[in-house]
Amino acid sequence: MDIFKGQNLLEFSDRFKSDNDCKKYLADIKWKDGFECIKCGHKKSQVRKDFSRTCNICSHQESATAHTLFHKVKFGVRKAFFIVFEMATSTKGLSASYVSVRYGVTQTTARLFMHKVREAMSSSGNNPMDGDVHVDEFVVGGREEKKIGRSYDSKKKKAITAVQLTEDGKVRRMYAMRIKDFSARSLQYIFVNHISREAKVTTDKWRGYRPIAKAYDITQIDSNKGLNFKGLHTMIHQVKSWIRTTYSWVSDVNINRYFDEFCFRINRSQILVMR
Repeated sequence: MDIFKGQNLLEFSDRFKSDNDCKKYLADIKWKDGFECIKCGHKKSQVRKDFSRTCNICSHQESATAHTLFHKVKFGVRKAFFIVFEMATSTKGLSASYVSVRYGVTQTTARLFMHKVREAMSSSGNNPMDGDVHVDEFVVGGREEKKIGRSYDSKKKKAITAVQLTEDGKVRRMYAMRIKDFSARSLQYIFVNHISREAKVTTDKWRGYRPIAKAYDITQIDSNKGLNFKGLHTMIHQVKSWIRTTYSWVSDVNINRYFDEFCFRINRSQILVMR
């Protein structure tokens, strides 16, 4: 199975010239280890012209797109392929209004499918960060009167991020997630989901990290207005600027999806650089 791993749009368009090219690609990946009927478990089938499979026993027909990211896509599988390709390889964010015009779909359709892609971009959590890891909290939203620092009653969206650094201090991987507040109970989820117990974690002196230090190797130092966390604060500035300049408004329900998209793009770019 020849997995497409390039970033060249012309090569991608040459590879996937029609919906059937996309369906064949999905079918080859989906049934690379053989077919098994989801209804009766039989392993023999007939291949149809659209690369769907029909079970020889119960006659259940399963399409190549069923139970994939492209399940029940109504606007064309090839269009969906190109949207995913742009979201995964572009260095800039794509708004639903831009995608709707570019691919000839409604803005609602573009928004819903892009949210689906963002959910697929979320980390599996199977490869937690180790080595040198920096962690800090931040907020997303406009300035509010008399709401400074870690205000618990602020309307701003609260978040936490962690970055894994290389030996020369460059960002290797990044993860971010929304949190309810700045308590240890909320802060712990970034550690549980994305940070190894063997990692050397550095945070500022916020007291919410003290209970977590019982389970993780955490060193707390002064932030010094961000100068002691240059790589971390650069990434926080980038994700906040990206959200602010690409999207007019982000709801509490969807903000983790946007974080997943940004982190997926950053982490993928760093992997390609290291190869």
